[in-house]
Amino acid sequence: MARLTITLPKPRHTALKEAAARRGKTIGQIIEESLDFYGITPSEHAWSLVEKARARSGLSEREAMELSVAETRRSRHTATKTKRHK
Repeated sequence: MARLTITLPKPRHTALKEAAARRGKTIGQIIEESLDFYGITPSEHAWSLVEKARARSGLSEREAMELSVAETRRSRHTATKTKRHK
């Protein structure tokens, strides 16, 4: 496993230590969970998930692309409407 050194402001470091203690986890585990939450994974893992999803869906590559484009547009349209109404 690789090691990483980061610099945090003292209050952020304290908050991170407290959060880890409350959850009974290490700081490293909290950071790992945060990276997973934001979808930061090795590209091989991401492609593996895409391949599994495609195989289960029964969609051709073209159908999957059309669906993803449509869903992206729908999501962006919804986000734009939400921002306008704030």
